[in-house]
Amino acid sequence: MKKTLVLIAALLIGYAIFNSTNNPTRPNVTSANFEQGIKTPESIVANQFSSQQSGQQVSGQGVVVRILPDDNDGSRHQKFIIRLPSGQTILIAHNIDLAPKIGSLQEGDTVEFFGQYEWNEKGGLVHWTHHDPNGSHTAGWLQHQGQKYQ
Repeated sequence: MKKTLVLIAALLIGYAIFNSTNNPTRPNVTSANFEQGIKTPESIVANQFSSQQSGQQVSGQGVVVRILPDDNDGSRHQKFIIRLPSGQTILIAHNIDLAPKIGSLQEGDTVEFFGQYEWNEKGGLVHWTHHDPNGSHTAGWLQHQGQKYQ
C-alpha cells in the first residue's frame, strides 16, 4: 500500500513537471488586449465604414495616393488621401493651425495615423490628428518618415 501511494505521488509530480515545461501557462489575457489582438487597425476602420459609424479613435497606416489643396476656410487643414493595406481609401484632414504641416509629403509616401474616424460614402475621413489645446479630446498624430506631427 505504501509503495502504491509513493508511486502515485511520483506520477503526479512527474505529470505536473511535464505539463508545466511542455505547456507554458498562457499570459493573463484581459478582454481589452484580447480584442486588440484580433482586430487590426484596418479592420476597425473597415467596420466603422461598413456600419456607417463615426467618432471612434482609429490608428493605422497607408500610402498617400493623392495630395489635395489645403483647406484654408476656418481652421486650416492639410488634406490628402491614403490607401490602407485593405484597399480602402480614407481622407486625412490634418489641422495645421494646431500641428505642423507635413511639408515633404509626396504621393507614394507611407503615413501612420491616429485620429478620429468620421464616416462618409467615399471611405471616410480621419481628423483630430493633433493635440487638443483644451485637453478635452484624445490627442492624435501623424507620422511621416520617422517624424511625428501632433
